[in-house]
Amino acid sequence: MIVDPVQALANVPTAASSALDALKTKPSEPSTTILPSIEEQVAGDAGKRALWVVFVIMLIATVAFSAMSWSVPVSKRLYHVITTLIVMTAALSYFAMASGDGISFHHTRVTVHNKHTINTHVDVYREVYWARYVDWSLTTPLLLLDLSLVAGLNGAHIIMAIVADLVMVLTGLFAAFGSEDTPQKWGWYAIACIAYLVIVWHLAVHGRAMAASKGGKVGGFFASIAGFTLILWTAYPIVWGIADGSRNVDVDGEIIAYAVLDVLAKPVFGIWLLLTHMNMPETNVELGGFWAHGLSSEGSIRVGDDDEGA
Repeated sequence: MIVDPVQALANVPTAASSALDALKTKPSEPSTTILPSIEEQVAGDAGKRALWVVFVIMLIATVAFSAMSWSVPVSKRLYHVITTLIVMTAALSYFAMASGDGISFHHTRVTVHNKHTINTHVDVYREVYWARYVDWSLTTPLLLLDLSLVAGLNGAHIIMAIVADLVMVLTGLFAAFGSEDTPQKWGWYAIACIAYLVIVWHLAVHGRAMAASKGGKVGGFFASIAGFTLILWTAYPIVWGIADGSRNVDVDGEIIAYAVLDVLAKPVFGIWLLLTHMNMPETNVELGGFWAHGLSSEGSIRVGDDDEGA
């Protein structure tokens, strides 16, 4: 039997046509890949207005404290200079945050566990105001210096308190950018809290004892203003824990909470300190030499020796 090759090829489907038919008849499988949704946690109108309001308050306090310093001799302006630098630095920080600078985004991916479907993911981008940490790293040591001078703390205790303060602020910054739900993030937070306890120890134990030794008025004033400061400073890590830490408060709530604390801890603290200091001579710190007179004839730098026979 002779078979026509052309007829045989016509009856045999090619691989390409078979594959095409299979694609047409085979039902398509549903895709199990779901792209993560994106959530941005940013400041709203209320938060932005709060930043501008606090900037104005800090600016007014800077001008007011500078004007107050002109009414006292240069040798007695140490408190005024320190307190003015505090509110001036805070004004710059709040201007940076209000104008959109000094802000970064911290990204974290949140997994949503579903019972009857596959798990989904949400990419969360939350604003972190790193300018606030720069502010704290400069202003809180100056606040501690003000309190230490009132109490009459020695240099060793002042340095240790300031170092603990810097550790507290920097580890708080590391925690703010730490990965969510990790031991490292809350480990940094724990270190910051321990550093804060070191500050409390220096002020509450050594500072209170030294202030009491300077008289009842100084001791009472130091206990009041230091207690006021420590209560406010205790509120900061609480706000951090529920805002930056666990993210149970939105960015607007975080901004407003920190704004209230900053106004109380800086301008209110400053006006209280300066007005009381003006009426309490026991707290005076008088500086002469280069601070008050510059390079005068008594304090000028000499090169060589005036005595020819030496």
